Amino acid sequence: MAIDEGTTSARAIIYNQDLEIVGIGQHEFPQHYPQPGYVEHNPHEIWNSQMLAIKEAMEKAKIEGKQITVVFPKSL
Repeated sequence: MAIDEGTTSARAIIYNQDLEIVGIGQHEFPQHYPQPGYVEHNPHEIWNSQMLAIKEAMEKAKIEGKQITVVFPKSL
């Protein structure tokens, strides 16, 4: 699974062993404008949107969390 945190939304993409996309989830979160030229984000809203994106991607892929593996490159 890959997760992407953008400026306006969170996204999760699940790939199978052949690197084919099997599930995608995306959820937007609110932008807060306290004054002209400023934008703020609430970290709880970001976290919640990412969790919803992950849940949606897993549902579309028809998998459970224990089926997700993480591989780190040797360079890390």
